Parts: sequence; C-alpha cells; structure tokens
Amino acid sequence: MKIIKHSGDIVEYNPDKLKKSLLKSGASKDVVEHILQTIQKEVYEGISTKHIYKMAFGLLKKASSSHAARYNLREAIRMLGPAGFFFEKYIARLFSAEHYETKTNLILQGKCVSHEIDVLIKKNNSLAMVECKFHAGREAASDVKVPMYILSRFNDLKEKKHNVFDSHQNISKCWIVTNNRFTTDAITFAKCSGLDLLSWDYPKDNNLKAKNDNNYLYPVTCLTTLSLAEKDKLLIQVQKLW
Repeated sequence: MKIIKHSGDIVEYNPDKLKKSLLKSGASKDVVEHILQTIQKEVYEGISTKHIYKMAFGLLKKASSSHAARYNLREAIRMLGPAGFFFEKYIARLFSAEHYETKTNLILQGKCVSHEIDVLIKKNNSLAMVECKFHAGREAASDVKVPMYILSRFNDLKEKKHNVFDSHQNISKCWIVTNNRFTTDAITFAKCSGLDLLSWDYPKDNNLKAKNDNNYLYPVTCLTTLSLAEKDKLLIQVQKLW
C-alpha cells in the first residue's frame, strides 16, 4: 500500500516502522498491537503519513498521556519556534546535561567583525560555538550553504581569544544544530571542514532524539494535557527566569 510522506514522496506503508516508534514511547506491546490493528483497518491507498501519525498519537494519548508526550517529541521541538529562541535554550540544556558549561545569545568579536553566537559551550578546557538552525516546517532541510556560511564565521572568531568562562581562550570547535535534517551535501561539506553536525536523525546513534531520550529532557511542549495557548504562556513564564 502506498502512502504519502510530508515531503510529497510516495513510499510503501511500513507498519514495522510505526511499531518501532510506538514502542520507543514506552507503551506496552499490547497497547502498541491494539493501535497497529486499529490503524490497519483505517489506512488506504494514498493516505498521508501526517494522518497516520495523528491517528497513532490520538490512540496512544487515550492509553497514556505520558507515552503520547514522548511519541510527540519531534512536533514538540518544532513548537519551540517560530523564532527559535526557545530551541536555542533547549539545545544549551542538552549540552549542559552532558556536563558542558553553557552560555546563550552572546556577541563576540572576531578578527574582522563581531558575531552573534547562539550557544557557547566549554568542556575539558575546550571552547566551542553552537549555531542553531530552527525550521518551523517539518520537511525543511539545512543545505550546504548553511555550513559554508557558518564556517566563515567560525574562521573569523577562532582568530581571537574570548573571555567568557572566566578565562581567555580561542574557540576550537564549531557545532551546527537543526531540529530537522541536513542534506547529503551539507553533511559531506561539514565532515570535510571539521564541523560537527547534530540533527533529528544525525549522527545515527547520537542524534537530537537520542540525546533527549538519554537525558530525559522532554520540553514542556510535549505535554498533551495543555492547549497551545497554555503552552505558549508557560514558555513565556519560563523565559522570564532566564
């Protein structure tokens, strides 16, 4: 049976892939099997993956709000926009959970010009900059122009010492993080240029989703018991604490 992805691509319906994602939410095998059987009766030729996801999420929410919250992670991260401010704070928190010192929204002087840095991180006396590329649309991808542009900024900044974490030192590493994905050319260029990438599904075993699951850092937008308006108000209240 053919289904239509968010990108418009047509692929075969794969219930095993859906089963795997549901089990990762923490739902029991019995609950997952019930959801799969229910959806199997509803799917049809040409159905969208978005529709399938909505059905799965609705059924999972009826069984367990907490499991539905985990299943809803990618959408919850997308809801940290549209400007990306909360996404930057979220990324800083992920690095902090891995024992990095972090600071956000800095202006640093490079050799030629000054630059706004989303996140600056330090660990084992190594200083790194993190640039966040937030996409509100689920199918948007960061192409090769992104690492090319950020590389030029990194090269300008690493020429000078920066006094941020109570010491003067050079930035020696650069991360680029996106909530969606990178194109193949973007990944190839980044590898060649010594840039580190982090996206929803890259690197394979230590991507954005894996880091979140490993450290149990689900954003408040995952909550299934709040309306969109209530989530926005909660984010604003959290912002006042920063």
